[in-house]
Amino acid sequence: MGRFLIEGGVPLCGRVRVGGSKNGALPVLFATLLSRGVSVIDNLPDIGDVSVALKILSSLGVRYRREGDRLTVDSSEAVYASVCEELTSALRASTYLMGACLGAFGKCSIPTFGGCNFAPRPIDLHLSAFTALGCVIGEDGIDGSRLRGGNVSLPLPSVGATVNALLVASSLDGHSVIKCAAGEPHIDCLIDFLRSMGAGIDRAGDTLTVRGGDLTGGYVRIPGDMIEGGSYLASGIVSGGTVTVEGLDPTELAPLLTALSDSGVLVEQGADSVTVCGRPRQAIELTARPYPGFPTDLQPIVAPILAIGAGGVLRDTVFRGRFGYL
Repeated sequence: MGRFLIEGGVPLCGRVRVGGSKNGALPVLFATLLSRGVSVIDNLPDIGDVSVALKILSSLGVRYRREGDRLTVDSSEAVYASVCEELTSALRASTYLMGACLGAFGKCSIPTFGGCNFAPRPIDLHLSAFTALGCVIGEDGIDGSRLRGGNVSLPLPSVGATVNALLVASSLDGHSVIKCAAGEPHIDCLIDFLRSMGAGIDRAGDTLTVRGGDLTGGYVRIPGDMIEGGSYLASGIVSGGTVTVEGLDPTELAPLLTALSDSGVLVEQGADSVTVCGRPRQAIELTARPYPGFPTDLQPIVAPILAIGAGGVLRDTVFRGRFGYL
């Protein structure tokens, strides 16, 4: 078994460039099933979840070629099939296989999907979105033979349910409306990709209007990963160094950067970079909320900053029990 041997006690200093966003890449990968053409994805991260997603797509007849961080995907010969449970259970984003298969083939089974162990993560909102678009939920899977445009009203801005509703609605003739849609940047990444494939999607606040139909191949560049970026910034602060993170949009980290600046950390923002230096001298108080609030995925990453600084308060309204790491 391998191991890391870490010699600590020194500040971390330097520049580092983040990879593409995992949360942006996975919905886009499954969306390629909706096309009967060739799509290109740039800045695709080379991570385990992406590898699993590509294996799932390959099992459905999708062909792809990877050159560095560019992926070319050909879905012209994709066919419906049951995907091996070993693959779907390794990936929370395998839930997106439902929307992709319904849009592409008009049917799907409900996969055994993976996920984090910090909270129950049911798929009831996904299923209610499918029902609103004409699906029939059965013991053996979901029948999408009577899919139609419709109105999806989510009780809360679920990222997963928004992705699945977008995947199905973009494949349908006519108009669909998704209310209380999630607003995270990776949702906008998926919207950009679906638009490039031929879908008409308009956003007005938390309402999405979708005009779907036959989709062609598309193109998208995956944005930088804000969770990876936040991790590097936190490492610099905790170790007392100066770290510059490149390749991300600082506005996506605005709630974190504002809190760090208020605490006394020196924060400098560039067009696609953030530099931090110094340690917090004032207590930090942060509450994780749906976007554009402080991201729940950064909540565990901020805790060490509080521990070495002046302390503070962390709350989480998204996953209220997400404190097991402490």
